[in-house]
Amino acid sequence: MLQSIEREDTYLHKGLRLKLIELLRNKKITDEKVLAAIDKVPRHFFLDPAFERQAYEDRAFPINADQTISHPYTVAFMTQALQLKKFEKVLEIGTGSAYQACILAEMGIQLFTIERQKELFDFVGKFFVMKRYPNIKRFYGDGFEGLPTYAPFDKIIITAGAPFIPPKLVEQLKPNGIMMVPVGDGGAQKMIKITKDASGNINQEVMGDFSFVPMLQGKNIK
Repeated sequence: MLQSIEREDTYLHKGLRLKLIELLRNKKITDEKVLAAIDKVPRHFFLDPAFERQAYEDRAFPINADQTISHPYTVAFMTQALQLKKFEKVLEIGTGSAYQACILAEMGIQLFTIERQKELFDFVGKFFVMKRYPNIKRFYGDGFEGLPTYAPFDKIIITAGAPFIPPKLVEQLKPNGIMMVPVGDGGAQKMIKITKDASGNINQEVMGDFSFVPMLQGKNIK
């Protein structure tokens, strides 16, 4: 279970993060800004204290509301593929534990993030880590709808397995924008990189196999 109390970031944790970064380099994560962001965000803050050492292994963990915190490699891969530039406006679908959100925020962008699970949305609102990131704006809602009031976005990242590419999110992507979305039913998805050219034409590129919890429509009020 996630906990909102303040935690320490010790030399042990920092050393474990350095090992994680080396593992990510070996898996072809080459963007130094992404690796620096992962070094700055203590992943153990986002997990139960019982998993402080395991937090820096390349594995997913269950969190509240039957959701998961993704593998560090998945977070790094998707972040790198977005080709983020400072001050860009980015939409994230699926706040979850907020670990991916904090990695994105460390990249110096303006982040808008939507969570449909009320339990997680409320938790993150009290989570001490969020005080560090005034550039994160949180919303409780249906990710399939996006945020038309704040659109268009330079980049969009979906952190759940979508049954199809959400058309409203494609509409909310700027020309020359990039969207990362894992697509597929069940426990396995194809990672799709969507690019929109200056004329609004869409290109899709399959970038590998990943596994996410399903992206669901509507809001969960529990």
